[in-house]
Amino acid sequence: MEEERLEMKLGSYGGKVSVLEWETESGAAEETMLLWGIQQPTLSKQNAFVSHSSLQLRLDACGHSLSILQSPSSLGKPGVTGAVIWDSGVVLGKFLEHAVDLGILVLQGKKVVELGSGCGLVGCIAALLGAQVILTDLPDRLRLLKKNVESNLRHGVRGSAAVKELTWGDDPDNDLIELPPDYVLGSDVIYSEGAVVDLLDSLTQLCRPQTTVFLSGELRNDTVLECFLEAAVKDFVVGRINQSQWHPDYRSPRVVMYILAKK
Repeated sequence: MEEERLEMKLGSYGGKVSVLEWETESGAAEETMLLWGIQQPTLSKQNAFVSHSSLQLRLDACGHSLSILQSPSSLGKPGVTGAVIWDSGVVLGKFLEHAVDLGILVLQGKKVVELGSGCGLVGCIAALLGAQVILTDLPDRLRLLKKNVESNLRHGVRGSAAVKELTWGDDPDNDLIELPPDYVLGSDVIYSEGAVVDLLDSLTQLCRPQTTVFLSGELRNDTVLECFLEAAVKDFVVGRINQSQWHPDYRSPRVVMYILAKK
């Protein structure tokens, strides 16, 4: 099944990806079954690149030593996942750096919107790679996010970063959509069936045909991922980025990465 998938370039990403095209209604279910069968996420270590008991994560990226503050005590609150960094965020951030280094992705001068920015790691890396980044999250998550952006992007930043409130499903501010983003980023944003509809609503509002979306996520719940994929392919061409294209030091069988382009 995997070998029969169409391999092609998608959006503004120069690498080839496996395009997901359903011939039957069970296509999304088959994709999730394939993922769990190939990667067997439950058999590998969770949080290989992060520690949720630590108050900060240190990571070298783009010639900078990043120090991202976390709030482990907030993890106990229902629905709060953005107070700490997950492997999927580290994987996506280092993937962007690796792809830029290889010349198959250009972020210099590009407008980037990050959804569910959480602690801000991915958005900070995108700014260091030259992008004009708008990091977004819910109102109660912005204080920690702003602190991390300000403390990590003081010197030698090729791009820029601003923090804005965005609740998925609500109408986005004009500065998010008046000039459509070149890229939309999200890590660990597919976490509940209830959030899928609002997430896709925001993606539909933000994206134009020239927008490329990168989403990485933890493989926790096959039903939630199946729900997202089933809905996403109605309005987007969806491709899965093979781990061979990720940063060689930041690959995990517990993480998957998709790329989307509006139909």
